[in-house]
Amino acid sequence: MLKTDFLGMKMPNPIIVAAGPWNRDGLGLKESLQAGAGAVVTESIVSDTTLDVRPYISCDGKGAQNIRLYSDIQIEGWERELAIAKSGGGIVIASISAQTPSELAYLASKLERFGADAIELSVSNPAAESLEVVASHADTIFEMTKEVVSTVRIPVIVKLSQNTTNISKVAMAAKAAGAAGVTAINTVRGILGVDLETATPSLSTYGGISGEYIRPLGLASVAAIAQTADIPICGVGGIRTAENAVEYMMLGASAVQLGTTVMLEGKEAIRKIVQELEVWGQNHNLKNISDIKGKALENLKSFDEMKFQPQVSRVNGTPCGENCELCMSACMYRAIRKEKDTIKVNRSKCTGCGLCTFICPAKKLKLSF
Repeated sequence: MLKTDFLGMKMPNPIIVAAGPWNRDGLGLKESLQAGAGAVVTESIVSDTTLDVRPYISCDGKGAQNIRLYSDIQIEGWERELAIAKSGGGIVIASISAQTPSELAYLASKLERFGADAIELSVSNPAAESLEVVASHADTIFEMTKEVVSTVRIPVIVKLSQNTTNISKVAMAAKAAGAAGVTAINTVRGILGVDLETATPSLSTYGGISGEYIRPLGLASVAAIAQTADIPICGVGGIRTAENAVEYMMLGASAVQLGTTVMLEGKEAIRKIVQELEVWGQNHNLKNISDIKGKALENLKSFDEMKFQPQVSRVNGTPCGENCELCMSACMYRAIRKEKDTIKVNRSKCTGCGLCTFICPAKKLKLSF
């Protein structure tokens, strides 16, 4: 049921482990595959490796910030690492990063020769502003992608950044240049937090935010691309459960990538999510995981398509939680009150904003006409 054909790559499931330190070498990649991943992506490979500053990762349990740049293994060393990664079977996608089309093509050709099954172009890094600018220029992405596509015979995927004014335009440029697919999204430039006692930011510079904090951005990016650019999409950002993966696929992704959850929970998280996805599919009588692709797009409209709906909040018979008055506290229009331990909604005051339906832990409220 979970078997997935992504860009001609026959994967046992749609769960891919994203580029990152957890896939920093052949053994790390092999471990991810052994944990059940449908495919894996190498840490981003460059022509000249750089030394890491330390520390370069901070996290708070829900998300992370990192300023790690690229793999610390020289390009020639990846011939050995890919051999190790593929020694037990499995699909390995090589992530590459460079500042010119010719340098990207050079890296791609090397990694194709070393045995990579596909190439993922990493065209943004929030810790390096010069590369981040590249990700927002469709014409530059076109030139970079075109050069790589003309050099290799394996699929080329472009990893897009949400830090752009029009991600769909960039996706369409990648497609026009011959990209087989796109990945959305990369980490988002930010600061995870500040230690108030020492006035110290989580890391000493801006970095890439990942994890649950960026899932809404990833979902919106995948949906926008799916609605405007006819190109296969791999969704990334904040996936910690099978349900999160399904959200991405229902908004148009053909496959998804895990990153931060693997870093925070270990590679057993891969196995857990794959198993959860199998159970979810069985419970929903799915014959093929691709059957849910884009299903939620049918219910996603542009703002201009929205129509006035005179709905108001209504109360069902579900008991309230003990001492719970969250809906009353949250109602900005003072439309909800409690009478003798029973919630009442003043329809003349209710504007149908819908907040209470999400706030109520008992799901006692819903909008209707």
